[in-house]
Amino acid sequence: MTLLSVDNISVEFTTRDGRVEPLNGISFDLDDGEIVGLVGETGSGKSVTAQAIMGLLPFLDGKVSQGRILFKGNDLLSLSEYEYQKIRGNQISLISQNPMTSLDPVYKVGDQIVEGLRLHLDITRSEAAKKAVAVMTSLGIANSEKVFSQYPHQLSGGLKQRIVIAMGLCADPKLLIADEPTTALDVTVQAQIIALFKKTIQNRHMGMIMITHDLGVIAHLCDKVVVMYAGTVVEKGSVSAVFNEPGHPYTSSLLGCIPTFGMAQKTLNAIPGNVPSVRTFPSGCRYHPRCLKARPVCVDHSPETIRAPNGTQVKCHMFSPDWSKDHEPVG
Repeated sequence: MTLLSVDNISVEFTTRDGRVEPLNGISFDLDDGEIVGLVGETGSGKSVTAQAIMGLLPFLDGKVSQGRILFKGNDLLSLSEYEYQKIRGNQISLISQNPMTSLDPVYKVGDQIVEGLRLHLDITRSEAAKKAVAVMTSLGIANSEKVFSQYPHQLSGGLKQRIVIAMGLCADPKLLIADEPTTALDVTVQAQIIALFKKTIQNRHMGMIMITHDLGVIAHLCDKVVVMYAGTVVEKGSVSAVFNEPGHPYTSSLLGCIPTFGMAQKTLNAIPGNVPSVRTFPSGCRYHPRCLKARPVCVDHSPETIRAPNGTQVKCHMFSPDWSKDHEPVG
């Protein structure tokens, strides 16, 4: 059953210098019990996608200018802010970036969990505290009652991350959005958090969107992957299909940047250039200035999303019938 359907959404922000559109035509689906990864370089639009789903854009002078976001069959974009408040943090929960800065340093971590619980559930403080300790224990936090009464500065990075996850799970949401939750953690703790996410999603029968720039996290955690570049989806499909047989040149380049054990010095690949800013998105395919396979059609025309031979959906001219008839590669 489809839990979330992001259907062709575009997002615009109003700035002092005029209107900008950081997202254009974003679409993907998420089923119950499934983990979908959003991956791409910084500036690809991953976090803005999360903000759109959470209904936070109006607070940032932004809005969804087209498309639909269906959650359990209901269009979230048709809800009033009051109606959205009943869903945000309750049925849909967001784990924001960097646990080091997500917790208020002057409040005990238990009080911060209880505050969120009582905001969404009609329960007493003692009931909220009992539920918080139970969730903390389920997340592998030893001596949960002691940790409940501690301040953030008394906890390690891994424990802080577990507290932030507990804050997101306490209201028993159906959808969890995690925005780069492992970025500030060392490799060992990162592996523990990934395993924790996988176990939690299975045990609670919920869906999850994992936002990251780390392809290793996607490979170990997710069922499907959505590759984003400059505010568009360039490729999406099952993790196995995308990783084993990438269709889009950007996906191939990202995978080629992963270091491997035993590789020679100075042989690590890098993608030339940078992700364009929202005000300098190029014409045609937005990846063409950095693409080694770009042809004139890529410069002049935006590609359609086409199903590639491996079953993934790819937004690239290479899969169109006229590709072989075009001129030689640009540059």
